[in-house]
Amino acid sequence: MTLTFPDHFFWGTSTAAAQIETASEHNWKGLKAKDGYTFVRTTDHEKHRDEDLENIVQFGSVYRCGVDWAKLQTAPFADFEPEVVEEYQVFFEQLNVRGVRIMFVLHHFTNPLWFEKNGTWLKESNIAAFVDYAQQCIRHFGPYVFNWNTFNEPNVYAANGFFFGQFPPHKKSYFKANRVLKHLGMAHDIVYELIKTAYPDHPVGISLNTAYFKALHPLGKIPARFSDWWFLKKAAQPFQRLDYWGLSYYAYIPFTPMMVTELDHPGKLKKLGIPHDRMWGYHPEGLGIILKRFHKKYRKPIVITENGICTDDPQVRIQAIRDYVRVCHKAIQDGVDLRGYIHWSAWDNFEWNLGPTYRFGLVRVNIHTLERTMTDAGRFYAQVVKENGVEI
Repeated sequence: MTLTFPDHFFWGTSTAAAQIETASEHNWKGLKAKDGYTFVRTTDHEKHRDEDLENIVQFGSVYRCGVDWAKLQTAPFADFEPEVVEEYQVFFEQLNVRGVRIMFVLHHFTNPLWFEKNGTWLKESNIAAFVDYAQQCIRHFGPYVFNWNTFNEPNVYAANGFFFGQFPPHKKSYFKANRVLKHLGMAHDIVYELIKTAYPDHPVGISLNTAYFKALHPLGKIPARFSDWWFLKKAAQPFQRLDYWGLSYYAYIPFTPMMVTELDHPGKLKKLGIPHDRMWGYHPEGLGIILKRFHKKYRKPIVITENGICTDDPQVRIQAIRDYVRVCHKAIQDGVDLRGYIHWSAWDNFEWNLGPTYRFGLVRVNIHTLERTMTDAGRFYAQVVKENGVEI
């Protein structure tokens, strides 16, 4: 049986500049990851642009990506570095010529060191510096872009950076996390207007991370409900001026009574009989639940801006793609206005605080040589894109 998608449906892949380029003067540079690697050299994308482009064009008509704020703007309100602007423009132009449209992400977790030293997103006065950066991005890169994400996963950024302390600047305060969300929302509203003024027909949204939270123990009901409320409801509230919802989905997180992940409790998910990857519980149907929930609440178009599985096994990734695409197809049949699916990620990268051994790529990157190798999963996804559907 083949599941075919509507003609207007688009496919693509995603990366983040900091995870694929050699670290500039940003707040993640030099961080020691869980697997022992240091966040400096990631995948040498700046030296492999031609090869990476040839892989990207196989994976759909959309490439969701961003630029390195710290490399472009070395001081507050400074003009962008011309040679860096040109480097990105040439790459975006080459993608456009090959039929790939850019979904541009303005903020994907990293900030310049000067922004961090000035108080980062905890200070409302710093919003102006980000707006200046956004204005220059609109001016320099707007001609290559068809769709915008102002912020990638603001709920993950606020939670991990300011509540759990796992991301820079490693704060641990519920109130600071909420303040950061508020400021991100204020910045979003300003930049939304700037983009719509310059490009009225360009859709503007964010990418909100989502997860399926479920209590498996009576004492887990309260933490599961709180996590669901904060992550999916409260964190979404500052971002109401949207043309669509970009949603990412990776995780099923059970509570027994506290949350269980493979990262924090290795082996426990297996004991509970829950399928999982190297990070979280695996439950594709959770994505369907999320899609219906956002459709019912907001009645806006939805794009899956990130989805994937952390595994070294291309065959496991193939099955995950098949499972998730099936869930997406069912959601469309059920009336969800789902416009596109963007896989994370085009190639293996430096997985933030975990390191490069946590793999999501359709293309394998050798950690030591940084050589690229197309995987069976990459070939499978390219076929899904070509056929605009999947055989199940």
